[in-house]
Amino acid sequence: PKMKEDNCLHAALICLAMLYYSHAITTEKLNHARPSLHGHHEKGKEGQVLHRSKRGWVWNQFFVIEEYTGPDPVLVGRLHSDIDSGDGNIKYILSGEGAGIIFVIDDKSGNIHATKTLDREERAQYTLTAQAVDRNTNRPLEPPSEFIVKVQDINDNPPEFLHENYHANVPERSNVGTSVIQVTASDADDPTYGNSAKLVYSILEGQPYFSVEAQTGIIRTALPNMDREAKEEYHVVIQAKDMGGHMGGLSGTTKVTITLTDVNDNPPKFPQSVYQMSVSEAAVPGEEVGRVKAKDPDIGENGLVAYSIIDGDGMDMFEITTDYETQEGVVKLKKLLDFETKKSYSLKVEAANVHIDPKFISNGPFKDTVTVKISVEDADEPPVFLKPSYIFEVQENAASGTVVGKVHAKDPDAANSAIRYSIDRHTDLERYFTINAEDGNIKTIKALDREEIAWHNISVFAVEVHKQHQEAKVPVAIKVVDVNDNAPKFAAAYEAFVCENARSNQQFITISADDKDDSANGPRFIFSLPPEIIHNPNFTLRDNRDNTASVLVRREGFSRQKQDLYLLPIVISDGGLPPMSSTNTLTIRVCGCDSNGSLLSCNAEAYILNAGLSTGALIAILACIVILLVIVVLFVTLKRQKKEPLIVFEEEDVRENIITYDDEGGGEEDTEAFDIATLQNPDGINGFIPRKDIKPEYQYMPRPGLRPAPNSVDVDDFINTRIQEADNDPTAPPYDSIQIYGYEGRGSVAGSLSSLESATTDSDLDYDYLQNWGPRFKKLADLYGSKDTFDDDS
Repeated sequence: PKMKEDNCLHAALICLAMLYYSHAITTEKLNHARPSLHGHHEKGKEGQVLHRSKRGWVWNQFFVIEEYTGPDPVLVGRLHSDIDSGDGNIKYILSGEGAGIIFVIDDKSGNIHATKTLDREERAQYTLTAQAVDRNTNRPLEPPSEFIVKVQDINDNPPEFLHENYHANVPERSNVGTSVIQVTASDADDPTYGNSAKLVYSILEGQPYFSVEAQTGIIRTALPNMDREAKEEYHVVIQAKDMGGHMGGLSGTTKVTITLTDVNDNPPKFPQSVYQMSVSEAAVPGEEVGRVKAKDPDIGENGLVAYSIIDGDGMDMFEITTDYETQEGVVKLKKLLDFETKKSYSLKVEAANVHIDPKFISNGPFKDTVTVKISVEDADEPPVFLKPSYIFEVQENAASGTVVGKVHAKDPDAANSAIRYSIDRHTDLERYFTINAEDGNIKTIKALDREEIAWHNISVFAVEVHKQHQEAKVPVAIKVVDVNDNAPKFAAAYEAFVCENARSNQQFITISADDKDDSANGPRFIFSLPPEIIHNPNFTLRDNRDNTASVLVRREGFSRQKQDLYLLPIVISDGGLPPMSSTNTLTIRVCGCDSNGSLLSCNAEAYILNAGLSTGALIAILACIVILLVIVVLFVTLKRQKKEPLIVFEEEDVRENIITYDDEGGGEEDTEAFDIATLQNPDGINGFIPRKDIKPEYQYMPRPGLRPAPNSVDVDDFINTRIQEADNDPTAPPYDSIQIYGYEGRGSVAGSLSSLESATTDSDLDYDYLQNWGPRFKKLADLYGSKDTFDDDS
């Protein structure tokens, strides 16, 4: 508080002094600025009269101190003209920046006052215009003139830093005086007037590690060998003070956070001298055994460590890799272990920094070593075959039980258990082989055919007798050795063509052969004709000695009329031991060819037709066929124009007529109108109605066996018979027509069926016979034949 009071007192004294100084200067200027209204004469050298020009205003500028807070307005200055006699006739006018608002003028006396507190940092000067006019007429008495009012600065602004907080890095172990960062502050006060803006930097917090340059604000290291691993971050407070740092000046502060960056100044170090590890002998290569880790307090790439095995009896059995995420060395198995052979190994592992800083090489060496001891644990291992795979050979067609080969496995454990062998039947589905479970001998079960399967790939299991779960498997490839058991044959179904005009010794086809046997028992092929036709008069054979043969014509002039097909047997032998041969037949057709030897036709019938008929004969045959077709068309046309009925009737065609019977009949005894015997006309059996459209090829005769006897009462059979006769009658018209029966019958054993008399008298007729007339009269039989039965029932 006391320092604050002293500062305030000091500032008040300075303000008073500046006010006095400003007032004195202003008064002096005003007194100096009063020009005479009228010019006067002065004597110069040699009696010369000098004329001084009239001046209305003479001054440079006015001054006013900023931040003045007195009770009365501050007098800035006074304007006065020489023509002002003091009678009040002159009026002073002020215009320009701030006129009437900040600066006011007494129009009579010309005194200028500042009505408001001024801030130089807001505005440093104002330009105003003064003028003297006649109060009554407002006529300008003096020309207008500009003047400047400058605001004088006081120390009212403290220094301010560009940032409230700064962050900087510097490497650890840096030399004293290493530049860290430069901080900069600014002061709003006038740097050209006094010391209000003259800044001095100092450090308030952060000693003795850092220092700051007083004039530039550069922060530097002040302590040697600062260790990041001991302390990584520092907080420094810097102060900026104006007035050149003297008492009474204003100040501002900022905070700087300085971080030490890492350098590789620490070597890796193992926390222990020996590592103990163990691994099972059943472990596979690549399996992890254990991990080691060397500690390095450095970070980033300065703390990276690489591991390697530099010595030990396990260098060939183990390897070490680096896990850069955990910075550990991973010991892995490199080869298969055998507890029965060696039970422990020793390794010497080195950990070294990947990146080394030459500045700190004297702190080295930047590496460390450790001993790793690895013990091998015994494991129950499965049997092991002496070979990873087996290849055997056996001849095809070998007898059942032929030995193919032998596999052998042993128990690697100290117990050396007995082994039993078996074949994986999934690999030998056809059961071609068997194996002796005791000694591993593989034999055939049935004959093998190389042409069917050339290789057999099977798998053999080996298991310990007392530990069935311990099992091993080995692939066995069995090659079937070829035996010459297949004769060569034609490579394709050849069919040759020879021209009738073929020349002697002309080649017309080349043949080749195939042999299912292996190349050792196949080619080279030998082609020949059978001995019995070696002197064939038609064709001959030439072996080209490249597994092909050419067939040639021996004579000239073949004829399809005499023979159009030849069968030529050809014998083919292979090069096996012993050789095998086969006879193959080549079909040769005789064809007609043009003069260039191109085939035209190989059909013997077509050849004969062409030879027997000339072109004129063919034209005559075609003309006859056309004439016959024209005759048939004319005949059909004439027939269609002739519209006569197909069946001869006495009147018009019955298809469009209705037959009317005027007589209603007199019952069963009335034979003139309706008599059932008419349907059984014995006199008209042989009669038929002729057709006029065609002439029957034969006279239709009804079959005697189908015609019922004249006196038969089986009407159903009679009707069926007539239907069959009509269906099978070739002379019947091709449309439905009414069959007319002219014969009415000779009488009936049945009484009249008329109901004319039954309306008034009871009939004594017996109608039971209706039940024998068939299903068509069943309804009548039910109505009349069962009358007594109904009466009895009632």
